Amino acid sequence: MKTSLVLLITLVVSANTLAANSFDATAEKIKKALASDIRTEADTVRDKNRKALKTLEFFGLRDDMKVIELIPGGGWYTKILAPVVNKKGQYYAAIGTGRVEKLLDEPGFKNAKIVAKDANFYRKEGEREFSLSGDSLEVKNLDMVLTFRNYHNFGEEGRRHMNDLAFEALKPGGIYAVVDHTRRHMEADNSQNGRRVDPVLAIKEIQEAGFEFVDYSDLHYRIDDELRYEVGVKTVTGNTDRWTLKFRKPK
Repeated sequence: MKTSLVLLITLVVSANTLAANSFDATAEKIKKALASDIRTEADTVRDKNRKALKTLEFFGLRDDMKVIELIPGGGWYTKILAPVVNKKGQYYAAIGTGRVEKLLDEPGFKNAKIVAKDANFYRKEGEREFSLSGDSLEVKNLDMVLTFRNYHNFGEEGRRHMNDLAFEALKPGGIYAVVDHTRRHMEADNSQNGRRVDPVLAIKEIQEAGFEFVDYSDLHYRIDDELRYEVGVKTVTGNTDRWTLKFRKPK
């Protein structure tokens, strides 16, 4: 009886230890990427605000995953994600990749790939927000789709299209990781909130694409952001309240 109890306790402790340590190797690679010379001062000054290590841990990133980053912009997260999965996994980028394509010639980025080059965002005449073209991301069975501060760029049609593309590209159980600036719940469009999104609306739309809502994080909660001002306003920029949402494609 005592032997069985000791064995059970040992197994539980071992399982908990494995769970705790499973992110360790990935964490070390993230730290190494954050310290890379390829990152500019403009990149590193944002580290404290963006909390890449904790954010990627929350989303469940591992160094052997196949991941795609949608709308990578200037490559702030690309410079972290691509080196982390370079040896054991695979990094893809899609939609609005023009500014990061030059990174593919850098050490640690040789295996990174640009896909779905026919997919892009554009404004229809007379509309403020973007629409999205492209029928597929051209990759399947991905472990994770990530997009950072891009959901607000699109009108409803474009947002739903992006969600559908992400769903199609993921394997069952795959994670859809989304971060954006917070808008007050059910607040109508105005001159100040164009780059903010109601998180309740985002959850509703993403669930309607077929995803399960897994969790949220308050890593980027900012009590002093009153949600009143445009995110580029001097008193707000770099300190906006952002929602951080994790979804899963059902198994």
